[in-house]
Parts: sequence; C-alpha cells; structure tokens
Amino acid sequence: MPNPPWFVRARLKTRQLMLMIAIEEHGNIHRAAESLNMSQPAASKLLKDLEDLIGVPLFERLPRGMRPTWYGESMIRHARIALASLGEAGAEIEALKAGHAGKVAIGAIAGPAMTLLPPALARLDQAHPDLRVSVVVESSDVLLEQLTQNRIDLMVGRLFARHDKRNLQYEPIAEEDVCAIARPGHPLLSRRKPGLSELAKLPWVVPPEGSVLRHRFELMFQNAGLQAPRQVTGTAALVLLPRLLQDSDHLAVVPVDVARHYAAHGMVKIVPVELSCRMDSFGFITRTDWLLSPGARTVLATLKTAARKVYPSPTRGARKD
Repeated sequence: MPNPPWFVRARLKTRQLMLMIAIEEHGNIHRAAESLNMSQPAASKLLKDLEDLIGVPLFERLPRGMRPTWYGESMIRHARIALASLGEAGAEIEALKAGHAGKVAIGAIAGPAMTLLPPALARLDQAHPDLRVSVVVESSDVLLEQLTQNRIDLMVGRLFARHDKRNLQYEPIAEEDVCAIARPGHPLLSRRKPGLSELAKLPWVVPPEGSVLRHRFELMFQNAGLQAPRQVTGTAALVLLPRLLQDSDHLAVVPVDVARHYAAHGMVKIVPVELSCRMDSFGFITRTDWLLSPGARTVLATLKTAARKVYPSPTRGARKD
C-alpha cells in the first residue's frame, strides 16, 4: 500500500493555511490571529506544529513582525490555490443546490468580445439556461492577471514574449486586423485613398503608451520615413471612441471587429486606407494547473464551436514577439 501524501501524514489543517496567508498579509502573528478570531497562543502553536511537521522554518521572526522564508513563500502560494479551489467547490455545490448549473467568468479582449461572445452566449442561453456566465472585457495583460488570481475561469486574448507562459494553455483562433475610423462627415472620407503622409498630419485617438498596438502604429509611420502623428489622445476605453470622434476631426486606430460594430450602428465610418500595423493572433487561454469546472468546460466547448463559424480560417500559429 503506497504511503499517503505528506499533507495527510502531517494532518495539515485549513486553519494553518489560512494562518500562513494572514501572517503574510498582516506581517504580525498577533494581528493575523485577530483576523481569524483565534488567540495568539493558539496561532503560535498552529504555526509551530506545521513547521515541526514540515521540518523547515516558514517565517523569519524579526524584531518587529514576521516575514516569509522561501519555504514560506512556496507554502503560501500553494495555500492560496488550495483555499481558492475549496471556495470554488463550495460555490459550485451551492449553485447546484439552488438549481443552477454553475457560475463561469469569461475574460475577453475587445474584438472577440464583440464578435465571438454574442453568438456563443446566445447558444449557451438556449442550451444551458441555468448556467450563470459573467464577462470581463479588458486588455490581455489585465485578463492574464485575473486568470492567475482565479477571478476568471478562462479568457480569449493574446500571449506575448513578456508573459510567463508556465501553467498556461494557449489555443490560437485568428489574427486581428486593424483599421482607421472617423466620424461620419469627416473631410478625409471624401478622399479616394488617403496616403500615409496625409494621415501622419492628422490628430489621432490611439491606445495608451506601452501597448503593442500603439508601438506598431508609430512604427508604421517610422518605417515609411515619416514622423508619427504628434497630436494624439491615448486611451484604452473603446466605448468612448464614438463620442471622442463625434466633435473633432480625430481619427482612431482600432481592431476591425470593433470598427464594424460601431459602423453598423452609424456611429463611425471606416476610413478607406489599409494600415500595416497588424495585431498578433488571439486565442483561448486556460490554466494547466487548475481544473475547469463542468460549467467552464461547457462554456469553452461552446466558444470553440462558435469560433469555427465566426473565424472560418483559424490561425494555427501565433507570433510571440
């Protein structure tokens, strides 16, 4: 008969996991004990028992407080994952008891949020009316952080070289073209095919500094021997674009899916010019160190089915630079 796991032999308690996290957050065992409604002697004993069983010190005892050791940092990281998983289990059970099929949080960047999610969510509503789904629309950087923190179950976004890809599963869907948009009646729309030199002289609404699209937008002009537009307004809030363009002669650079959405509602016009600053492919991103709930697996399968119709020629590879 195989030996039981170490945490079974050590009789690891959830209170010990909670105590480690509380000590890290408060930096003091007295305040940590108070936050868990236990006495300091009881907290000290819990911690000592755990350290004795593991055989390593989890915290440095400093003159004014406590600080995790390397062993402690490792234990705390896994303690957060374990407690979060138990919390998810409780939420799933409560949802099932209440007659719901579960709760799933999806993260998505703006383009697929406007094209992929609507048909997928409509299909989910019909096939699984008791499944509660929430959607977060943000940049890939923000969504990856939320995925790591278990605040979302899965996401549709991008991975770049700077991202830590350990414990992540990426399945590319499609590449994302970008275009220029303007308010209806903008003088540039009367031109047959404006040149890049003319676009460089105009004011623009662009993504914020540090973003990939902003960098590639500026590089597009530089590669053509032109100076990038000087009069720019930087924002990641795509919902503001129609209003920002309405009372000015600014142009904006956006994903084609976003542009078509606003153009279909008569809020903007797509400028008849081809921009060379393309975006990398985007895809489904999930964690390999975290099991998806049955509801999340259902959502992911539905998204993949919808993606085959929305993007009939999916990208098989993704640039990471």
